[in-house]
Amino acid sequence: MSLEPYKISVPDSALEQLKKQLEVVTFPDELNEARWDLGAPLADVKRLTAYWKDGFDWRKAEAKLNELPHFRTKIAAKGFDELKIHFVHQMSDAKGAIPLLFVHGWPGSFIEVTKMLPMLKGGGNSPAFHVVAPSLPNFGFSEGPNKRGFGLAQYAETCHELMLKLGYEKYVTQGGDWGFFITRAIGMLYPQHCLASHVNYPRAKPPSWRQNPLLALQHFLTPYSERDKRGLARTEWFFNESSGYRAEQSTKPQTLGYALADSPVALLAWIYEKLHDWTDSYPWTDDEILTWISIYRFSTAGPAASLRIYYEATHAPDPSGAITRDHAALWVPHVKLGLTYSPFELVVVPKTWGRTLGPVVFEADKIRGGHFLAWETPDELAKDLGTMFGKDGACAGVVPGRAGY
Repeated sequence: MSLEPYKISVPDSALEQLKKQLEVVTFPDELNEARWDLGAPLADVKRLTAYWKDGFDWRKAEAKLNELPHFRTKIAAKGFDELKIHFVHQMSDAKGAIPLLFVHGWPGSFIEVTKMLPMLKGGGNSPAFHVVAPSLPNFGFSEGPNKRGFGLAQYAETCHELMLKLGYEKYVTQGGDWGFFITRAIGMLYPQHCLASHVNYPRAKPPSWRQNPLLALQHFLTPYSERDKRGLARTEWFFNESSGYRAEQSTKPQTLGYALADSPVALLAWIYEKLHDWTDSYPWTDDEILTWISIYRFSTAGPAASLRIYYEATHAPDPSGAITRDHAALWVPHVKLGLTYSPFELVVVPKTWGRTLGPVVFEADKIRGGHFLAWETPDELAKDLGTMFGKDGACAGVVPGRAGY
């Protein structure tokens, strides 16, 4: 298999099986005073379950998704068998369009890029991009490995090899959630190919006197602003009140996987909670929610497979050339870096922390938006990419021969 067009086509039998399971659900009880702090409310989950069973039209959602340019190809990370990798590849008509790799996270998918695609074609003063948005291995309509050890380095290798296979020897990246960690790994492993990265989930540590003396001095002398205090409070909330999922997925993904694979309502509640809590009061429609969750339900590797990245990234052997989550917070020297901060991101660090990640050439502070920025405020994220890579931007012409116009 070189490159082949792909069409999402969930079998009728899978839809029938889903309907049968939704007809025999056993719901838990709920406290009279239950609120979102205890988890997804019973009334909401019951409403979504009923709609998933009797009202939601997957075929309509599927047809809408199939309007995108989908492809599949085979890619093998070193030490692993070939996997069929699904990706969206929107090419711009602009001669100098910039190759952009968009990397999603959990519980997102390739769908996160879709609202931005029209904004990234270029025109006027906006640079044009050739956008490549893969379903990561174990996610969406990509296959997953059947043996242990497929960690951040392998996800990075798969994405990098995809870009090379498409003829993009030099490219730039954009990522949030796991996309942050994976694009950081790409910058560490392939700096001669990945020339700039933009991230909207900056995960960083305070500057140290030994590694970042000037930033450490600035950090020491500058009191935290109100923005910093709100960001650190949001971060504290996330770690104390909203990160239990991460502990389970990082330690016992198989055990949790039984529930997500067998019970569509368990999958619904598990992901729906994150869609609600991790956004800036985004007005999710029931169709949006169920489309996101149906992509997990009907994924090629199954919904349980998507949890494994947490375990592998946490338990990567070191030293062995593996890359762990902690490596992503290190300085990456040769890749120009753009950072976008959103007030309702899960981790919101002071800018002096973010500047420890690499040669920062672009920063943006948003007044709205949360963890799923490409979906919540696609115009804002597209604008940041346009500013960073536009004619007057810090990364104008960063990819040789591709000015974006």
